[in-house]
Amino acid sequence: MTLALGTIADDYTGASDLANTLAKNGLRTVQTVGIPADDLPLGEVDAVVVSLKIRSVPAAEAVEKARAADRWLRARGAGHVMYKICSTFDSTDEGNIGPVLDALAADAGAAAVLVTPAFPETGRTVYQGHLFVGAVPLNESPLKDHPLNPMHDANLVRVLGRQSVSRVGLVPQALVARGADAIRARLAELAADGIGGVIADAVNEADLVALGAAALDSRVSVGASGLGLGLARGLVATGRVLRVDATASVMAGVGGLSACLAGSCSKATLEQIARAEDAMPVLRLSAEALVSGPAEAEDALEWAAARIESGPVLIASSASPAEVARLQALHGREAAGHAIEQGLATIAEGLVKRGVRRLVVAGGETSGAVVDRLGIPAFALGPEIAAGVPVLRAIGGAHGDLLMALKSGNFGGVDFFTDALGLMSK
Repeated sequence: MTLALGTIADDYTGASDLANTLAKNGLRTVQTVGIPADDLPLGEVDAVVVSLKIRSVPAAEAVEKARAADRWLRARGAGHVMYKICSTFDSTDEGNIGPVLDALAADAGAAAVLVTPAFPETGRTVYQGHLFVGAVPLNESPLKDHPLNPMHDANLVRVLGRQSVSRVGLVPQALVARGADAIRARLAELAADGIGGVIADAVNEADLVALGAAALDSRVSVGASGLGLGLARGLVATGRVLRVDATASVMAGVGGLSACLAGSCSKATLEQIARAEDAMPVLRLSAEALVSGPAEAEDALEWAAARIESGPVLIASSASPAEVARLQALHGREAAGHAIEQGLATIAEGLVKRGVRRLVVAGGETSGAVVDRLGIPAFALGPEIAAGVPVLRAIGGAHGDLLMALKSGNFGGVDFFTDALGLMSK
């Protein structure tokens, strides 16, 4: 296997988002869960997205795991490796974006590395180095209140500068609009000046295409799935990859029962859960009970067993931001989050044992816990459910054929759960 593109994602839903983008733009793509075993049959692929769960871990751990994934991808021919981050730049002043960027750039001998979380298709744009969600700066949007990595500063040059050991530069949109050659010239100037990470503005798809073409000249880039779009378009445009559609066969031959799990506290997911109540039984778990012990998960499985043969069910631990804050104050941020994630992973495992073969999961941390508990080593990419959310088919693992959708909390329309199950049942 010789890869045209290697990518490392800092969480599992972000990995699915990126893999979906690469596949939509013509790259034969596989999403792995961690670094795969050498005997895992990935087939002939153009790009591999290595899914890690390192967005909210200590920075040293994130760096170690990202470097190991980078070595695996380079050993399989990847000349360019993109580090995939969230389109809201979820991080803290300690990292983890800056420390991983510094390490990957040092390993690759790269300077002036392009960094952009822009993905205009999902309403994320960067202008004059500031991240916007729709028409407002990130710090004025509801997305600022991530339970683990709240983002209250929209100035990404300043945010990345607090994390990185190197100085941070900017490629403004007026220059990006002049095309890839202008971007390349600016990056060369910044590299000569000792700049490490370079925030790049992008307000439309043409900007992403130009940034992707320029980024391919380097060995490293950092961005959300929008930059992945640019990289994929660049690989196809230069003939390094022949554009194909390999998603159709992913859906064939999967029967079984259906279920949904939600652990995200985002406004979008809360609205999606409320809408799902019109289409299926919904059980709202007590987040406090999940933190307290296993009884809540056991009761949820009994509730599901009595209903799931008649149609899909949805089990949600999603709480309001105020309730999440209260639990974090009582039990500690990491302890509360871990307990809730593991409770939902226990429920997912029990559902699959009861015959669920179409499973929709909302929430990045929840998705990571569920996939880890199910022991799935990799996914093939199916069709897109909503922007950034594909159908996934498990490769390997102990549970046989299994279709999944892993949704970041803020993604998808209000009917996402019914839309996902409808597509997965075709």
